[in-house]
Amino acid sequence: MSLTERDQKHIWHPLTQHQINSTFLPISKAKGVLLFDENNNEYIDGISSWYTAMFGHCNDYIIEKVTNQLKTLDQIIFAGLTHEPAIQLSELLIEILPENQEKIFFSDNGSTANEIAIKMSLQYHYNKGVKKDTIIAFENGFHGDTFGAMSASGLAVYNGPFKAHLLKVERIPTPNEANFEKTLQKLKDLIAQNKVSCFIYEPLVQGANSMHMYKAEHLEQILQVCKSNHVICIADEVMTGFGKLGTNFASDHIETKPDIISLSKALTAGVVPMAATSCSIDIYNAFLSDSVDNAFFHAHTYTANPIACSAAIAGIELLKSKEIKANIQTIITSHQNFNEKIKNHPKIESARQLGVIFALDLNIDMDRYGSKRDEIQKSFMKKGVYLRPLGKTIYMVPAFLISALHLSKIYASIEEVLEEL
Repeated sequence: MSLTERDQKHIWHPLTQHQINSTFLPISKAKGVLLFDENNNEYIDGISSWYTAMFGHCNDYIIEKVTNQLKTLDQIIFAGLTHEPAIQLSELLIEILPENQEKIFFSDNGSTANEIAIKMSLQYHYNKGVKKDTIIAFENGFHGDTFGAMSASGLAVYNGPFKAHLLKVERIPTPNEANFEKTLQKLKDLIAQNKVSCFIYEPLVQGANSMHMYKAEHLEQILQVCKSNHVICIADEVMTGFGKLGTNFASDHIETKPDIISLSKALTAGVVPMAATSCSIDIYNAFLSDSVDNAFFHAHTYTANPIACSAAIAGIELLKSKEIKANIQTIITSHQNFNEKIKNHPKIESARQLGVIFALDLNIDMDRYGSKRDEIQKSFMKKGVYLRPLGKTIYMVPAFLISALHLSKIYASIEEVLEEL
């Protein structure tokens, strides 16, 4: 029985209507930016496996660190105990995070990092004797699939069946030049009319919203309004964090810093699942009390797993290296050049670039997970490139160590697909 047949027997894949799609390409190994199927065909991973493997797959430096950790400590309960990898990781994170961040709460994926952030904000006010029950978020944002994170998300394709069961969330448009003044006024009105606990946002790039990008100066003014009204600001950096926008974090582009930051994906460089939620000392202090009831009672069995911590430490060490910093700038310049070359193509509605993220929208109507989108993805695969279009949006988030040759092949595949449409 083939791997495909074995897969079909028991596995339920994410984001999949199995009545329509039930065949999945088995990947047998990966190295650097390349994926290999069971017939040893190779594919350039143009999205770093959902923006996680930013230092390439099976990176020798990271694997060595993880292997050494496996020999000393694999898993240990983190309630009542601690260990050196978690302590070292917390120190490294605080070193590169915005300067107002002081405390790290570990968990296991991006959804839970945001779930924790939302719970922190709600309990922060509760512990101070104030009831605040409203979350403000951008329209069409995405923050995860657990109930708090899902409540804050505005993409109905993910949340529709659960709408009646979600937290109270009010939404404002993602800002642009045309709507900014009305958006700012709506924010002020929502704060005046509701008991607002927090504002959660993906800074500068909304990943699941087809890599929608918006300006730092607009977000700056929104955050200032929130801060002046004692609304906790939560930056969802699950996608944008760890070098993708040319800085350590997207929040580095904005003067007003968030109170809480959610981290995952590239945190462990695509090796093992892990997440972290960081916060300011003001947030943390609100949970200190002689009463146990005021403590933050949230836990995951694999919190601060030593193996995950060791992978994250290695990833941060690479991120801080001169080589990776130089590579990031090289990719940014390459994307900018490609953007200038292709943005006026007759089959492109718009194109955009920020950091190592490049995206374009086709000027054709198509469903987010429809047959035309599937055809485009298959066309990329035939060319030896793994890209995963979001409806009519084709995007790439290549690993920081991608070669000029592989990057050029991705660009060429995009141009070829455009000619095929």
